[in-house]
Amino acid sequence: MNSEINQLTEQIIGAGIEVHRELGPGLLESAYQRALAHELRLRHISFEEQKLCPITYKDLVIDDAYRLDFLVAGLVVVELKTVDTLLEVHDAQVLTYLKISRCQIGLILNFRSTILTRGLRRLAL
Repeated sequence: MNSEINQLTEQIIGAGIEVHRELGPGLLESAYQRALAHELRLRHISFEEQKLCPITYKDLVIDDAYRLDFLVAGLVVVELKTVDTLLEVHDAQVLTYLKISRCQIGLILNFRSTILTRGLRRLAL
């Protein structure tokens, strides 16, 4: 399972790098989201986009508590950003998503970076 997840994260990162190489930094997050979805489809990688995920607080179910940018193959949470600098709060956000979604691996792709690998974080629970 670990090698499967590692291979999958490499494929996702490769797709992100291709999008960034073609579009460059400076666009709205929504443009990168649409382009990355297209690139994942071209690579035949299964994903859900803008996936609403409920949480339960005591006896209250909150259906729209959070929305994953991408859930790839039911295993990897991918969060897109277009910020000057990734902050600890971005890591905390994805770690919360991992905990609630019961996924083990999350990727943050910051498309505002001049080189995408500098704006990349891989987080694990």
